[in-house]
Amino acid sequence: MTPEEFRRYGRQVVDWIADYQEKVESYPVLSRAEPGDVLADLPAHPPERGEGFEAVLADLDRVVMPGITHWQHPAFFAYFPSNTSGPAILGDLLSAGLGVQGMLWATSPACTELETRVLDWLAELLGLPAGFRSEGTGGGVIQDSASSAALVAILAALHRADGGTSGRDGITRRHTLYISSQTHSSLEKAARIAGIGAANVRVVDVDPATLAMDPAHLDALLTEDAAAGALPVLVCATVGTTSTTAVDPVPAIGAVCRRHGVWLHVDAAYAGVAAVCPELRWVNDGLAEYADSYSTNPHKWLLTNFDCTAMWVADRAPLTGALSILPEYLRNQATTSGEVIDYRDWQIPLGRRFRALKLWSVIRWYGAEGLREHVRTGVRLAADLAARIGADPGFELLEHHPFGLVCFRPRWDGLPADEADAATMRLMERLNASGDLYLTHTRAGGRVLLRMAVGAPATGPEHIEAAWRRVREEALAG
Repeated sequence: MTPEEFRRYGRQVVDWIADYQEKVESYPVLSRAEPGDVLADLPAHPPERGEGFEAVLADLDRVVMPGITHWQHPAFFAYFPSNTSGPAILGDLLSAGLGVQGMLWATSPACTELETRVLDWLAELLGLPAGFRSEGTGGGVIQDSASSAALVAILAALHRADGGTSGRDGITRRHTLYISSQTHSSLEKAARIAGIGAANVRVVDVDPATLAMDPAHLDALLTEDAAAGALPVLVCATVGTTSTTAVDPVPAIGAVCRRHGVWLHVDAAYAGVAAVCPELRWVNDGLAEYADSYSTNPHKWLLTNFDCTAMWVADRAPLTGALSILPEYLRNQATTSGEVIDYRDWQIPLGRRFRALKLWSVIRWYGAEGLREHVRTGVRLAADLAARIGADPGFELLEHHPFGLVCFRPRWDGLPADEADAATMRLMERLNASGDLYLTHTRAGGRVLLRMAVGAPATGPEHIEAAWRRVREEALAG
């Protein structure tokens, strides 16, 4: 493709994306495709000769679009938002155009230093502890997801706990990791990958009312395991759980971790970016005093395309100690000098994309004021929805809803618990099949709840009103 051809087709692609953004509301939220539909419309074999890009764009409409669930649709309430925005798309395009592989400072100094500065900016915007800034012993890095951040944190914690022997000799004694029943499943997966093993992931009790981790039970488990000869490695506290946005008591958990000398990782994948608003900065409680690592996802609620997880550590030495391997072909003067960051030592893979460009573009386009307004809009719309549900005697509301997620269910008076759960599931399936909105469910307190996660950039009060009206109509009909 010549530069002139790229210009011509590039304009068409940008126009296609802009048109899509304008008309996204006209699509059914959830894809209507059946298993195998997209495969059936794709040739079984690749073309022998190259085709014009017109054919690609035509098949994008004919084959791909029917298989798309529209995450940017204003009635997409199923999962936490996966925001995108114009400046983020353009930043991603610039990253793709430059084609940088930023594994080392030397392979593109701007890739590394822009990321360092942008993570310091974001730490400032969120009011994070000074110890997470790059000028000290800590610092930030962009991972692909909170799952990778958790795995990296576990490896760093392992390195610190056993003095690096597990990285050299493998795990030769029992190591333990601590989560709650509400912690994201990626922590158990990370424990498997790291060699700790799922059987050594200890599940801490939660408060039945708030679903927050119980520090007293955590303390008891740590004491019991250490007495049995295990080496406790990491505790994961969550700020804004996936199921209900429960918030673990980080200060109390951190105090327990400090007494036992255990690494504290705080997973704020969804809710952490809410701290861009000063009135929501309570989500940072305990970080400065106790957190060894922390992660949150701009690609959820901060208008930045997936993938973009911001991760910070209070001390980078265990992280780089666990992950740094320097073969001869990567040796260079800048790395040897010790004056630069090589982000390959802060992640699992060697190679890395220039992810910072899209976050940089978003922060510069919206500024702190625009980012705060986006988050506040989501919180306000969710509060409006919760008020509607709470005022309806036919529905039951889960009262904890400080962010953009609202969990609720019809009361189904007179139905046994299992039949009420089944009725709630049928209601959700009917709503999702309508194409008008898309919800998911969870189970909390032994009951099935519907989840409505508000936060798509296009969602406004009219979409909340329409969704609630649709839910009530279907519940009454069902």
